[in-house]
Amino acid sequence: MKQLLVFIRKEFYHVFRDRRTLLILFGMPVVQIILFGYALSSEVKNIDIAILDNARDIQSEQIISKIASSPYFKMQAPVINYPDIEKKFREGKIKCAVVFPNNFGSDLYNTNEAKIQIIADSSDPNTAKILTNYLDAIISDYQNRISPSLQSSYRIIPEIRQLYNEDQNGSLNFIPGVIALIFMIVSTALTSVAVVREKEMGTMEILLVSPFKPVMVLIAKAIPYLVLSLLNFIIILLLSVYLLHVEIRGSLILLFSESILFIITCLSLGLLISNLTNSQQTAMLISMMGMMLPTLLLTGFMFPVENMPWIFQMISRILPSRYYYDIIKAVMLKGLDFSYVWKETLILAGMSAGLLTLALKKFKIRLS
Repeated sequence: MKQLLVFIRKEFYHVFRDRRTLLILFGMPVVQIILFGYALSSEVKNIDIAILDNARDIQSEQIISKIASSPYFKMQAPVINYPDIEKKFREGKIKCAVVFPNNFGSDLYNTNEAKIQIIADSSDPNTAKILTNYLDAIISDYQNRISPSLQSSYRIIPEIRQLYNEDQNGSLNFIPGVIALIFMIVSTALTSVAVVREKEMGTMEILLVSPFKPVMVLIAKAIPYLVLSLLNFIIILLLSVYLLHVEIRGSLILLFSESILFIITCLSLGLLISNLTNSQQTAMLISMMGMMLPTLLLTGFMFPVENMPWIFQMISRILPSRYYYDIIKAVMLKGLDFSYVWKETLILAGMSAGLLTLALKKFKIRLS
């Protein structure tokens, strides 16, 4: 045990002396949390909108006022005709437009029905759909506030309830996936160069002739990154809660336990990569690029896995980050307990044991 502690201390020295490692370990998570939490939010805000008000009555002005007060839209200068709207769309100055016909107010009072034209730029169909839904909600809210005599005799009003994210905080969609991405990349990348660095520096011979067993060497190299990754996790949680206003609904103990299991899985994968490669550049390339794209695309936090072809759904099942993403979303955002995530936990435990066993088997006790 004394020898193990000495070796662990040596690995800590290696980490603290390498500024690039420290930058990857602590700089990348902070940048990714801020980037995904603010810049890459799924919310649609401050969209340029133009209004063509042919009615110029009190009703159209009230609706325009509600649109202008919405945080989702940014009013542009009023347009005077349809060609002006088309010109602004072609120039990219607006994403949507609202057209009030002549006699809008009088039609509303006399026939209980008036039309409003909504025009959206559907070169981005998802954004266009969101914008039209926003405008439809604003108009419906105005219609519900005016005199009941203007409403039809029979009317179905849907009551919408948003579960787990009542405030529609866009950060909640990214935080679990970003945490999985950070651990998958950082923990795997750092440990992937742990063994191969000894090969390049010529110190592997010293390790091989030492009384240390291969399993002790791997454990000693993994423990510093496990400790630093947990410190990283604490920083990420603090940023999520106090900077992005994400509420942790579930058990912190369960959250930490599941994170430790996932970190061990990532460390085991990194050690396996380190034993299979002969240069730090190759190990870093495999761990960074080989893990980043699958984690981004196939875990489900950017694109729903259910929408993918079956072959990609099968590939996603071999990614540890997919199961950890499901776990942290269930515990952190939904407040569920272990009984809801035991299957994913068992899969991660099996992956961790399998990867660590492979890493031990691939650890070469003789240099070629």
